[in-house]
Amino acid sequence: MNLYIRYFDSEVLVKSADEAIDFLSAIDDISMNPVLEKDVRDYVASDVYYPKRYKIRPRVYFIIIKTEAQTMQDFKEKKAVRPVEGQAAKNTPVLMSLNESRFGWYEGAILFKRVQQVPGTGKFQYRDTSFVARVKAASGMDCYNRIVAHLSERVDRRSQFPSAKGKNFKFQYLGKCK
Repeated sequence: MNLYIRYFDSEVLVKSADEAIDFLSAIDDISMNPVLEKDVRDYVASDVYYPKRYKIRPRVYFIIIKTEAQTMQDFKEKKAVRPVEGQAAKNTPVLMSLNESRFGWYEGAILFKRVQQVPGTGKFQYRDTSFVARVKAASGMDCYNRIVAHLSERVDRRSQFPSAKGKNFKFQYLGKCK
């Protein structure tokens, strides 16, 4: 386990708590004391993988990040990022295939907020409206854009459409078109 430490433009990738403390001690703005030293050592020894931020003075911090990267370039290119729990849910196959280029027929379903006039009162309100369509598209994102473009011409302009990456848009590739 290595540690990435940054304070403004000063940054380093070190292999131990001792090297981290040596780096921080060399910075004039950071006054290394036994409490800070103990806290850095405790963070390095813990099983916690989220970044740790230390306050130097108001609005001035340095950060320490645990990483598996062996070089600074690997860290910058995020080659050794430890997967965060719950991140697997964000990288579902649907989201990964949203921009995958596969020309053909898609079935897209969108749940959007449609502005409709309430009979009798003349006031307007948002109502959840579901819309499903089969379209020729080059990708899931293209399918979304075509559905939203179609709906935008036919509903009140104040209607609100969800993000293509959200849970209110689903699509399925049906096959190649001839």
